Amino acid sequence: MIAADRNFFAYLDEMKIITILLPLSYHHGLSSAFLISSDFQEHPLKIIEKRQIDNNMKYICEFSKDYSFEKQYVIIDEHGGKTDLHIGAVIRTDAFDEKFYYDGNDLGVTFHAGQTCFKLWAPTATQVKLKLRPANSSFSEIVKMKREDRGIWSVTVNRELEFYQYSFLILVNQEWREATDPYAKAVSVNGELGVIVRLEKTHRPRPNLPAIENAVDAIIYETHIRDLTIHPKSGVKNKGLYLGAGELNTKGIDDEPTGLSYIKDLGITHIEFLPFHDFAGVDELQPNNEYNWGYNPLHFNAPEGSYSTNPADPYSRIMELKQLIDQVHSLGLRVIMDVVYNHVYIRENSSFEKVVPGYYFRHNEIGLPSNGTGVGNDIASERKMVRKYIVDSIRYWLEEYHIDGFRFDLMGILDVETMNEVRKVCDSISKGTIIIGEGWSLNTPLPVEQKATIANQAKMLQIAQFNDKYRDCIKGSSFNLFDKGFALGNEHYVEAANEVITGSIGFTKQGLALFNQPFQSVNYVECHDNHTMWDKLIACLPDAEDSLRIRYHRLATSIVLLSQGIPFLHSGQEFFRTKKGDGNSYRSPDPINQLDWERKIIYKENVKYIKGIIQIRKSLSSFRMRTSAEICANIRQLPLAAPVLGYLFNREDDVILLINPSSKKQAISIPEGDWAVLADHKQAEISSKKILHGGEVLMEPVSINVLLKK
Repeated sequence: MIAADRNFFAYLDEMKIITILLPLSYHHGLSSAFLISSDFQEHPLKIIEKRQIDNNMKYICEFSKDYSFEKQYVIIDEHGGKTDLHIGAVIRTDAFDEKFYYDGNDLGVTFHAGQTCFKLWAPTATQVKLKLRPANSSFSEIVKMKREDRGIWSVTVNRELEFYQYSFLILVNQEWREATDPYAKAVSVNGELGVIVRLEKTHRPRPNLPAIENAVDAIIYETHIRDLTIHPKSGVKNKGLYLGAGELNTKGIDDEPTGLSYIKDLGITHIEFLPFHDFAGVDELQPNNEYNWGYNPLHFNAPEGSYSTNPADPYSRIMELKQLIDQVHSLGLRVIMDVVYNHVYIRENSSFEKVVPGYYFRHNEIGLPSNGTGVGNDIASERKMVRKYIVDSIRYWLEEYHIDGFRFDLMGILDVETMNEVRKVCDSISKGTIIIGEGWSLNTPLPVEQKATIANQAKMLQIAQFNDKYRDCIKGSSFNLFDKGFALGNEHYVEAANEVITGSIGFTKQGLALFNQPFQSVNYVECHDNHTMWDKLIACLPDAEDSLRIRYHRLATSIVLLSQGIPFLHSGQEFFRTKKGDGNSYRSPDPINQLDWERKIIYKENVKYIKGIIQIRKSLSSFRMRTSAEICANIRQLPLAAPVLGYLFNREDDVILLINPSSKKQAISIPEGDWAVLADHKQAEISSKKILHGGEVLMEPVSINVLLKK
């Protein structure tokens, strides 16, 4: 067609609008007419606008015919100069979405009676080929694919192709690109190629777990598959792997539970694992040489290989991940999967960009990729086939791996409609599926009212969001290491603490509400991001004894567990996890990130205390109210002097919650009668025999009291 050395450039920016750029160095950028040519036919273009932009003359032209994406076109200027017409911003128009939206459920690889069928959505491609390679072979077979309606390319191979590696060769804008299948369910080492597998060989029955009636019944424990077991004293055989995270009855050097059995013993209901879809940053053949949290997504439907015992075997990672999930389910616990649909690792190298360049990512007003995520690209979830991809992926993890919930990384990049579609597909498969996300408002070119942010929570009532106001109020700002929050005795946070502890639903003042309902608020003071609570305490209280830091830490964690909403703990938080001051450990080595099981032994009394607080939450519905109306009707704030907060719950049982973050003892008046002291500064136990005979309670400094009317 046209040599790569072009004199000028032309782009299809709308279905009938072509933008032509003539450099001023080429005939002074002037041409009074343009023709469009294809299949030996030429048609004139109508110039509707002309203006100089930098060193180019820009022409906006109108094409009177219908553009055919199956063909290749050439633009000819009045001087006889030619250039190939590139697919431009048309891919980001509503008309393009309407023309090429495909609602089939057969993208990727499917099987029919000994045949292997391949389908790829590539509407801007003019040719697509399938590249097949037998396992352990350097020979590749190239098979032409056929274009169908809605931008689908397909081919059926009349034989079984199990273990074959495959990719697609796509011709777009006169350039061949090789891409892995965006819908690949298995991949080769380091995600270099898709692999054909028969998933029925890995089938496991769906677990029969009791329904979760409301998200406030969940207690979420965030961990990283490698962190959980890699410590030398974890007592786990398969350290750092799927199998290790799923090992049961493991014990530390104190002969007490570690790993998954420990999490069960603690009283957790949901384990949230950091990303385990295929990601970049760790060489799967040498996983101990590198570390990564996993927020570098490569393939969204294939498991990561560095957690597998044999990354070279495409079945290994699938079966071992399923075994881990089964083991979690066998204990009556549930799995929340951390998903990263907001960006890809490297846009230019991603399957999305190679298959349909420019479609899957947002671009700013001058056509450059937007970067609200801070990692170089933003997924354009508002586009129909991007939304479909995300929803299809969620459905796949629910149906194939029996995932129980999802944590959406940087959810604020995504749009409200997509998140509601995710909610809908989850409900169609398992109504108890929990969806939580980071609803931060980020600088991405999406209308504010469409962003899946906290500000738009009323449009996504069944999706919970990480409550950063809660985090910063209770522990102090995550972005000011030295800022002390309410739990560290800062009286300036008392009003805000009062609001977030009662669910962030406007309990004290309607204008302060972040959420309509308590089940929308994920309450936390620590997660994998930023400094751990312990490391922040060391910075905030450099001269304090560890005994005082322990009390502040215990208070903050107890507040999380006794607040209205969904409590969220970072693994090891209960034994004062430290990352040695590292506030961004996404690629730091194991000694920084590992869960130090020896600290569990050192701080076993605090582990026992937090376990007791968890039992209290699970046993008393006063701490798990379902609606904002229920909270407002059944909680009465006690008239106490700041910074002390107190609440009387009149639901099924009379319960009092008292919080004293100050450095002084506090005498608190309470209603007459006998009260069981379920928690104080020393112990937390639902079956406590300690009785307080009404009138007044003397609270210790930096402590919490839970009292149950006898």
